Amino acid sequence: MSELDISVVAKRSGVPASTLRFYEEKGLIASVGRRGLKRLFEPQVLERLALIALGRAAGFSLDEIAEMFAPDGAPRIERRRLLAKADDLDGTIRRLSAMRDGLRHAAACPASSPMECPHFLRIVRLAGQGRLEPSRRRFVAEAV
Repeated sequence: MSELDISVVAKRSGVPASTLRFYEEKGLIASVGRRGLKRLFEPQVLERLALIALGRAAGFSLDEIAEMFAPDGAPRIERRRLLAKADDLDGTIRRLSAMRDGLRHAAACPASSPMECPHFLRIVRLAGQGRLEPSRRRFVAEAV
């Protein structure tokens, strides 16, 4: 397979050309030349873009994703980083599950309004204190 121009890569990967240019600027991908004004990429860029998409979906930053590639472009994914991200996701799942359960309770609560439901008011109070933010290491699933 020959080199792919940026529009083909964008179409096949679903990544807009502007994002491809940004990724190249960040060093996540590299073009191998130009055809006229269009950047050219090797076909392997599609797999790399798929790995970048997976990393983004898992919550890795672009800088963290960049560190998962060796200087020659080969993936070098550390298992400890995958486990740490999986642990982070477990915490997010617990937090969101607690939020979901609390909202369902408030929706079914016999109180005349959710603002009269003590369980819902606890959720509101925790949110007001910033204790429902995903960046927190301390999760409030037990408190909700």
